[in-house]
Amino acid sequence: MKFGSMLKDISQALVQQPATEQYPSVRRPVPERLRGRLVWNPATCTGCGLCATDCPAKAIELLVLDKKAKRFVMTYHIDRCTFCAQCVQSCRQGCLNMAANHWELAAFDRDDFLLRWQSAPESG
Repeated sequence: MKFGSMLKDISQALVQQPATEQYPSVRRPVPERLRGRLVWNPATCTGCGLCATDCPAKAIELLVLDKKAKRFVMTYHIDRCTFCAQCVQSCRQGCLNMAANHWELAAFDRDDFLLRWQSAPESG
């Protein structure tokens, strides 16, 4: 590398703003079609299990406790998920969504990457 071109780069770096963004304190708007963490609506779920069957990463497990009473337990492994939204496409009832506001998924403990939802039994 020639000294002249290196001197030019050094002088530009002293004048220009840094390319680094101050992420935690300055946040950019979330992209419109961002695929974040999975959200499950147990009220519309029928327990068919298509979401778990069609998930290529095996990130969803659905345990049917009582199909007539609509009691299910869904386990979502965030660390396995590829955010492809195949489960959302496969769900006929529309009870799955990819939340655009839950995309910051860093954690220190692996247990934070395991979500377990349970449908509430219907009162009748």
